[in-house]
Amino acid sequence: MRGRYTGVSRGTYTALVLAAVGALLAGLGVWVARSGGKEDDAGPPGGHSLPGNAASGPLPQGPCAPDEKLEPRCGAWWGAYVPYAPSGSLTEAVYAFEKKIGRKLDLVYNYHDMSNTPLDGELLTPDEQELGRDRLLMLAWESTVWTEPHHANWTETQLGWRNIASGKYDREIIDPGARRIKAYGKRIFFSFDQETDFRIKEGAGTPEEFVAAYRHIHDRFEELGVDNVVWVWTVSGYLGNAEQMKQLYPGDEYVDWTGMDQYNYYLCHKSPNWLDFERSQRPSYDWLRANISDSKPVMLAEFATAPDPVQRQRQRDWYARIPEVAPTLPRVRAMVHWNRAVPGAGCDLTVNSGPGLEGYREAGRSDYFRQRVPTR
Repeated sequence: MRGRYTGVSRGTYTALVLAAVGALLAGLGVWVARSGGKEDDAGPPGGHSLPGNAASGPLPQGPCAPDEKLEPRCGAWWGAYVPYAPSGSLTEAVYAFEKKIGRKLDLVYNYHDMSNTPLDGELLTPDEQELGRDRLLMLAWESTVWTEPHHANWTETQLGWRNIASGKYDREIIDPGARRIKAYGKRIFFSFDQETDFRIKEGAGTPEEFVAAYRHIHDRFEELGVDNVVWVWTVSGYLGNAEQMKQLYPGDEYVDWTGMDQYNYYLCHKSPNWLDFERSQRPSYDWLRANISDSKPVMLAEFATAPDPVQRQRQRDWYARIPEVAPTLPRVRAMVHWNRAVPGAGCDLTVNSGPGLEGYREAGRSDYFRQRVPTR
């Protein structure tokens, strides 16, 4: 599931993106050599300063403290993707959402393209840095250039997995992003091309090309000394794509967590069957454990339910029962709500009001989702 919102006009953003695409095609924006042809490690071009080091304070201690891969030993992280506020602020949107749900999020999930523009293509924006001081960050990096701000209606230009694997975009895109994450200092969750099984038909490439691109980015980060990334391999979890998902796995040595995006769409996708939280998640969870890894922690990288317009309390109960089900999915160590409507009738997946908000607030009060967030 992909789609973002912003208050920036479409015309203004299109001009920025066209300029960014032109820069990519012309090979501009490269971290160039000073004199001897070597990359300049001083910082990115254009005056954009690297983020300050956000890592500080003691690590959590005790039997429930998370390990070095950010896996909590007790319960699970409680997170959300929250669309930008109409003002263009992510912090404003997250703070408002937290006020509604009556708690601070453990984890904030945000998405970026590879345009190299400050709005969408620059990893670790000032808003993300602020939110990351006392929350975990999960950044999804997409191998596309969006043609509208925050991918408003999901139109984009594919850069191609083959091109990324070849190193074509290392200096322009990959290396600057890696250096910014390294300078940030604090550990973050990081996903390259989440829901990758649905990107094949969008023209990104073949499963083999994805594996090569994923490994290339991973290895490039390693070469540049980026040791504060926790790698999350994220697929849709749609079992109709089971064979493709197997082919897309880059290998245990390249993955720290596996992730999936499963929903109860109900009437949003004209399904006659209402799937409660367990029925919407367990089949794909079991498949990942049986076919990909039975040891790595699992992230519900996106989850939500559409409403039932006839039985409105169903939405409340769907969320309220999550704490009962969560311990029976013991490798699920992070749950990230997708708090955005998607196009179509009956497709409001948010918990901004009504029964959905009631149930989500109740679930978030569970001790199972009360972990100490590390500061580094």
